[in-house]
Amino acid sequence: MTEAVEVTRVVDRAHRECWSTVLASVVRLTRDLDLAEDCTQDAFVQALRTWPDGIPGNPGGWLSTVARRLALDRLRRETNLRRKLPLLVEEPGEDEQPTDPLRLVFTCCHPALARDSQVALTLRLICGLTTREVAAVLLIGEATAAARITRAKKKIAAAGIPYRIPADRELPARLDVVLTVVHLVYTAGHVAAGPELTRTDLTGRAVELARMLVRLMPDEPEPQALLGLLLMTEARGDARVSADGELVLLADQDRSRWDAQLLGEGVSRATAALRRGTGRFALQAAVAGLHMTAPSWEETDWRQVVRMYDAMLVSWPTPIVALNRAAAHSLVPGADLTAVLTELDTLATESALATYAYLPATRADVLTRLGRTAEAAEAYQQAIQLTANETERRFLTKRLNAL
Repeated sequence: MTEAVEVTRVVDRAHRECWSTVLASVVRLTRDLDLAEDCTQDAFVQALRTWPDGIPGNPGGWLSTVARRLALDRLRRETNLRRKLPLLVEEPGEDEQPTDPLRLVFTCCHPALARDSQVALTLRLICGLTTREVAAVLLIGEATAAARITRAKKKIAAAGIPYRIPADRELPARLDVVLTVVHLVYTAGHVAAGPELTRTDLTGRAVELARMLVRLMPDEPEPQALLGLLLMTEARGDARVSADGELVLLADQDRSRWDAQLLGEGVSRATAALRRGTGRFALQAAVAGLHMTAPSWEETDWRQVVRMYDAMLVSWPTPIVALNRAAAHSLVPGADLTAVLTELDTLATESALATYAYLPATRADVLTRLGRTAEAAEAYQQAIQLTANETERRFLTKRLNAL
């Protein structure tokens, strides 16, 4: 019999790696998000109970089979089975590629849903994030996140929103929110809640979805730009953590540890996208490219980085973009740090940044450089309280102790 600790570890890994695929396969069968989510969760519970007798060779396949069987059992017990049975037949001519997770993203991003609900629901279903984790990614309260997810599910059921990739004519209306969601999936994994800095299951899933979008819409620049952005970020993944598991900022990373193949593809895709447009993901990819192609941190063209953020603020005037611009502005040679601090203090009044740890962390850095150590210490303490990642918390604590 397999030890309970090993079973728990394998089930946890399967949840991280297979949640969206299992859930999407059940949604394909039932066209009912609540039923599919319940049966997927029950399949993982069954795994905890039965895998001590032997872990299957294909955990994802086992979970999908069990979840679909549970769903069919539930449907058979319902009086509306006849109404649901016609939906169990696949539409003729459907793509046979494994695009179920992308179908689920497009279902959640239907224009009939409010945009904030689209994002919350997709993070919940595609990533398997808890409501608390969804709230942390979106910088909102847990109750607000729960309400958005519930409203979206009810709207999908009431409106009979289909589970499919939209026709070509429907894609533009959903593209921006789908790109936003994929980017947020990556963000949720890039700095994850919990002990590890990164959740590679989420970052990998986001890259996979971005590649699917590029294949689906090869002539659109923004999917190319998003994929380029993610690949450039992935390229420095190994260099973000030291041998003893501590966070290494971009300024201090050993650039020889960056993945040259991912970096090359990312820069190539970002460059191609910028030649065809200057959407917000193209501009974000341009910023990443400026960082990644600079010979060193000191030789980064910070003025050009600020110009990219200025352009971004025109089409995407969010507090986070403004914060990133202020942080970049502080690194321009000869920058007026007092003026930058004023910008940051103004941003501190933004409700969207009330729980965003990077705002006080950025303030702490600027205050340190201004020699205002007591205020810097207070800002570091605030950032430490807000961060949900233990690796980041240790890093910030070291910065605080070094003052």
